[in-house]
Amino acid sequence: MSPKITATHERVDDIPAIIAHLKKMRVAELLDQHFPTNGNWQGLSLGWTTVVWFAFMLSEGDHRLYRVEPWVKEHLRTLRRCIDSTVRPRDLAADRLATSLDSLCVAACWARFERARNQSVVRVYDLQGRLVRVDTTTAAAYVTPAGLFQLGHSKDHRPDLPQVTIARAVLDPLGVPLTLTVVAGNTADDPLYLPEIAKVRQSAQSTGLPYVGDCKMAAIGTRTAIVAPQDYSLCPLSAKQMPEAELDRVLAPVFRGGLAPSEIRVPHADGALDETADPVAIGFAYTVELRALEHAGQPQAWQERRLVVRSLACAASQEKSWRQRVARAVTELNALDEHKQGKARVPDEAGASPAAAAIMAKHRVAGLVHVTVTTEVHTHVNRRYGTRPATTVRSERLRVSATCAEAPLADAVRRLGWRV
Repeated sequence: MSPKITATHERVDDIPAIIAHLKKMRVAELLDQHFPTNGNWQGLSLGWTTVVWFAFMLSEGDHRLYRVEPWVKEHLRTLRRCIDSTVRPRDLAADRLATSLDSLCVAACWARFERARNQSVVRVYDLQGRLVRVDTTTAAAYVTPAGLFQLGHSKDHRPDLPQVTIARAVLDPLGVPLTLTVVAGNTADDPLYLPEIAKVRQSAQSTGLPYVGDCKMAAIGTRTAIVAPQDYSLCPLSAKQMPEAELDRVLAPVFRGGLAPSEIRVPHADGALDETADPVAIGFAYTVELRALEHAGQPQAWQERRLVVRSLACAASQEKSWRQRVARAVTELNALDEHKQGKARVPDEAGASPAAAAIMAKHRVAGLVHVTVTTEVHTHVNRRYGTRPATTVRSERLRVSATCAEAPLADAVRRLGWRV
């Protein structure tokens, strides 16, 4: 008599790959080490509970707590084989996951875990020559303002939605996340850079790393705190740090012909540089001496090398936009004196000037368009008719002529695309 065979079918999906990666990152081990639980915790440990929960969210794309326990029931054999431990569906019940969240909310424990995880992940990499990118973003949700979700400046152009602000530091070019901080959505970005950089220093246990950020990282206090322990910063200067008058002074030697900018080309993926390729930008560098007080009140002095770069693609795009605005403004200005049904006429030269100024302000072309307003006077004689004597009739017509001011436009175009 042949034995009876019972086959059990179970979908594996991407669960083994996700758990294997989390095991390689030592997520469960480090969570159990840095987030101690009370004596009443039984069954699957906090670390492995979190790993299975991560696997559910990444595999299913679902963050709802009550959906985890049924999913575990459907993948018991796969989960037990992957984590080499007994997994019971009630270990991933909704109330147990909520307790896990409460345990993971301890900021001090989280900082120690994050530092240990980073040291575990990046220890095999030589950080010399690497750089760290620090930036902030926002995430909005259809909720009522409460807790971390608050109304603030929306980078998604949705100021009506509550949001959280997220600061992150990433190791480049690997793309390895080093730190992550979530704060209330009405928090300013400027104070978030230095805490992230401090956490990176603790994780990397080294200095001399370059930190790349946007213009909000260019605040003089932030740059001073970065250079104090011999680190480096790379960020575009904002209009407050580099006013228009100062930029004109820096670019004056280039416009006079006394300084020839160097051509900048992008190397290929293998690092080779083709000198015959078209340049993507031009630029030059200069050095300034800076002195400032860091946040602790200690004076710092350093040399800052500033790169003045003009993106050719950005300059061409801006020039096209400027010329289109000038053309639209010229067309509207020349149509001021047109006589059309239902169109109000400009009464005189005194009324034409404000109308022309409003058009130039609308298109932001003040100083780039020449406008001439004249009045044409015409006279003609009405012949005598019957008892009506002959009369001389005098009529006036307003003429508005607008042309592009080529010299001021050319002067403005040559400044487009430059950034320090």
